Amino acid sequence: MEMGLNFYIVCCFLIFFSKASTAMDTISPSESLTDGMTLVSNGGSFALGFFSPGSSKSRYLGIWYQNDPMQTVVWVANRMNPINDSTGVLKIESSGRVVLQVQNRTTVWSTETTASVPVLQLLDSGNLVLRYGNSNNPVNYLWQSFDYPSDTMLPGMKIGVDLITGFDRRLSAWKNWDDPSPANLTYGVALEGSPEMVLMSGSDKYYLSGLWIGNGFSGIRDARSNPIFDYDFVWNENEVYYIIFLKNNSVMSRVVLNQTNSAIISYVWNPESQTWLIYSMRPSDYCDRYGICGPNGKCDYNNLQVCQCLTGFRPKWPERWNLSDYSGGCIHSKPLNCQRGDEFITIRRVKSPAISNPWDHKTMNLEECKAECSRNCSCMAYTNLDLTRGGSGCTMWFGDLVDIKQLQSDSDGMDLYIRVSASEIELKKKAKVKLAIIFATVIPALLGLLLVVCYIRRRRRKLKDEVEDKNLNDKENKDENEDMELAVFEFGTIAQATDTFSFCNKLGQGGFGPVYKGTLANGQEIAVKRLSKSSGQGLNEFKNEVRLIAKLQHRNLVRLLGCCIHGDERMLVYEYMPNRSLDSFIFDPTKREVLTWSKRFQIICGIARGLLYLHQDSRLRIIHRDLKAGNVLLDSKMNPKISDFGMARTFGGDQTEASTNRIVGTYGYMAPEYAAVGLFSVKSDVFSFGIVLLEVISGRKNRGFYHANGSGNLIEHAWRLWTEGNPSDIVDDLLVETGDLPELLRCIHISLLCVQQHPEERPGMSSVVLMLGSHNELPSPKQPGFLLCNKPFEVDSSPGNDGSSSRNEISLSTLEAR
Repeated sequence: MEMGLNFYIVCCFLIFFSKASTAMDTISPSESLTDGMTLVSNGGSFALGFFSPGSSKSRYLGIWYQNDPMQTVVWVANRMNPINDSTGVLKIESSGRVVLQVQNRTTVWSTETTASVPVLQLLDSGNLVLRYGNSNNPVNYLWQSFDYPSDTMLPGMKIGVDLITGFDRRLSAWKNWDDPSPANLTYGVALEGSPEMVLMSGSDKYYLSGLWIGNGFSGIRDARSNPIFDYDFVWNENEVYYIIFLKNNSVMSRVVLNQTNSAIISYVWNPESQTWLIYSMRPSDYCDRYGICGPNGKCDYNNLQVCQCLTGFRPKWPERWNLSDYSGGCIHSKPLNCQRGDEFITIRRVKSPAISNPWDHKTMNLEECKAECSRNCSCMAYTNLDLTRGGSGCTMWFGDLVDIKQLQSDSDGMDLYIRVSASEIELKKKAKVKLAIIFATVIPALLGLLLVVCYIRRRRRKLKDEVEDKNLNDKENKDENEDMELAVFEFGTIAQATDTFSFCNKLGQGGFGPVYKGTLANGQEIAVKRLSKSSGQGLNEFKNEVRLIAKLQHRNLVRLLGCCIHGDERMLVYEYMPNRSLDSFIFDPTKREVLTWSKRFQIICGIARGLLYLHQDSRLRIIHRDLKAGNVLLDSKMNPKISDFGMARTFGGDQTEASTNRIVGTYGYMAPEYAAVGLFSVKSDVFSFGIVLLEVISGRKNRGFYHANGSGNLIEHAWRLWTEGNPSDIVDDLLVETGDLPELLRCIHISLLCVQQHPEERPGMSSVVLMLGSHNELPSPKQPGFLLCNKPFEVDSSPGNDGSSSRNEISLSTLEAR
C-alpha cells in the first residue's frame, strides 16, 4: 500500500514538473537558467538557452527557433565573451540586473538595468524582455533584446535611431558560422539629412536603399505586393526606424545580415522541406553597389554598358571610361553659369543619389523647391520628398550626384531634376527643331523609297532561295548583324586587335574554337572567341549566346562587349580576364599555390551567386548546361565570372525542365538524367556546380581521376571517403594545414548534396547560397549519380550525320556504400 502511494506521488510530481517546464517562459529573481536548460516562449515559437555555433566548442546564450531542427539562432547575448565550459548561468540579481555569469563569479554579460521585482520573459515574437512582475505593457519594458539585435531582424523589431537619446539599433553580421562576434558589416539607418537604410562595410558605404519617398524606398522595387510581409518607415521628431510585419502569422520569416555574401537576405521557412528559402537579397545586382559609376554617373542594369553619364554630362576621363573604369565619374558637358540662369532636366524612375550636404523641407511643393534650388548656385539637383502627400516636400543635393540607379517600372523610383547649363538645353531645342524639319521633309520620301526597297528585297530574296546555300547563308549573316542588339565589330578591327589572330595572342582552345587576346585602338583589352566552322555551334547557338549574354548583367557573369559576322566567320568579343580560367589554377602544380582556401571559398561563393542569378533573378530562367572549371574565368582580383553560354537554354513562366535529343556539354560535369535521356533543368546545373566545388576543394579533375581503391572518378572517391568517415582526405594537400577545416568539410558536404542521383533531391542554388553563407545544420547526402565515359577525352556529343545523338558513349553505374 505504501509503495503504491509513493508511486502515485512520484507520478503526480512528474506530471506537474513536466507541465511547469514546458510552460516555462519566465525567470524571476529566485530562479536561474543553467547550461542544459531552456526557456520556451508561451506559444512555443522560440527558445532561450546555451548553444555552441558550428564546430566551435565555446558556449553562448542565445535565442533560436524552437521548431527548427537546424536550431537557427536569431540573437546572442555574449557575442564578444564566449564561455569556455558549461558553467554558464543566467539569473536576476537582487538589484534587478540580469547577468550571465561563469561559475557564479565572473559576469560576461548583463543588462545594466536595475528594477524592483522584475521578471525576465521570452515572448512569442522572439523578444526577450525585462519587465515589472505585474505589468505586460510593452511601454513598461525595462529592457528588451529587440533593442540590441545581432545579425537577425525579426518581425516587430525596430532598426533605427532614437533621436532624443541617440540610441542606435542596427544589425551586425557574425564573423563566420563558428563565431557570432560582430564582423565589419552593419545595417541600419543613415542620418545625413533625409534618412535611408545603409549597409556599411567598416566605415565604407556598400549599399543604400535610396531615400524614403512616403510609399517605399526609392531604390527598392515595390515589396508591398508580396504575400509574406509588409513594412513601414517611421520618421518623426522622436525617432526614425524601419520595421517589418508578417501578413500571415503562421509564416516564419527573418532578415539576416550575411558577412559571406555581404548582403541583407530575407528568408522564409518551408515547412515541407524543413529548410529556409531565400525570398530576397540586397544588393540584388551590380547596380546596387554604392557609387559603382562614380560621381554624376547612372547605373542601368538593363543596358549593355551599365554605367552611363547623366544627361548633360560627359566622362571625366574618357580613356578610362572606355576601359570600364568608371571611378572618375562624369562632369558637366557645358560649364554652369548660375548668374545667367541654368536649367533643370528630368531624369525619370531613378534611385535617389546618396545624401551629401542635403537640404530638406517637408511642406514645400515642387515649384517652390525648383525656385529655391535655382537661387542657390551650389544646388545640383532637387526632387519630391514624399510622394504620398501629393508631391509636397523637397530635398536638394549639393555637389556631385553619386549612386544613381536607373529603375524600369513606372511605379519604381522617383523623378530627379538635375541642374545643367542653359546652353545645353538650347542645343537640345535646336536639335529637336532640326529633327522635326527632317521628319517633315525626309520621312515621306523615305517611306516611298522604303516601299521600293522592300519590293526589291522581296524579289531578291525569292531569287536567292533558288541558288546555292552559300548565298543564303551570307544573307542570313547580314540580317543577323541588324538585329543583334549590341555592338557589331568589323572583321578588320578584330584582325588588327589580335594581330591577325597571331599564335602569340592565343589564350586557349575551347570546345567551339580558339580564343585570342586582343587590344582595340583605344587600348581596351578584349578576348575574342573565334568559332570554328567545324565546331558544331551553328547560327542558332551563336544567336543564342549573343542574345543571352547581351541581356545578362551580374558581377559573376562574363560581360559580352559585341560580336562580329564576316562571311562564314562568327566571333564573340568579351571583356578580357587576365587570370584566364579557374582550371588553369586549381589543376596546375605551381599556380594552385596562389589559391589559398579563402580565395577558393570566395570563388565558390561567386560561382554560386552567378548561377542563382541565372536560375532565379534574371528576366528569364536560364540553364547553362556546360558549367565547368574551364568556363569560369577570373578577373584581376580573382573574382569568378561564368562564361560560354553557347549551350544555354531559357525557360519561361513556370517551366522547370525540358528534354532534348541533342546532348551537348562536357562529360564529367553532366548530370546523369541529362547524359542518359537528355532531360535538363536547373538541377542539372546544380549537379555541375557540385563537381566544380569538389574539384576546387581537391585540386583534382573529376574526369581522368583514378585511385587505387577502384574509384572511377572524383565523385566516387569522395563518396567512399564520406561513407568511411574520412571526407577530409579528399582536400588538396595545400589546404589541409592552412584552410578552415570545418568550412572545408561543410563545402564537401554541400558538394555531395549537389551531385545526388535524383534531381529532386538536389538543393536549388538559393539553398546552396544559404548553405555556403550560414552555419545551419545540413541534411545527410544520398548516393550520388556516377558518370563513366568510355572515351578518354572531352567531346561535344552533337548529332552525327544521321541526326542521332551520341548517348551510347555514356553509361550509368551505382556504388553501394560499405
